[in-house]
Amino acid sequence: MTGPTHETVMEQLASDPQPGLLTELFGFLKQNKKWWLLPILIALGLCGLLATLAGSSMAPFIYTLF
Repeated sequence: MTGPTHETVMEQLASDPQPGLLTELFGFLKQNKKWWLLPILIALGLCGLLATLAGSSMAPFIYTLF
C-alpha cells in the first residue's frame, strides 16, 4: 500500500489555517447540540460590551438608558 503516511497527514493538518474563536464556538454549539448556551453567551457579550463602553466617552449616553 502506498497511502499517505501518518506524518504527512499530520503535517498537512498542521499547515492548515486555524479557525477563529467564533467559528470554533459555533461549530461546538452545532456539533454538540448545545443551542441553549447561545442566549447565555449573547447576554455575556452584551454585558462585556456595556462594561467596555462604560469606561469610555460613551458613558453619559449609556447611563441615560437606565
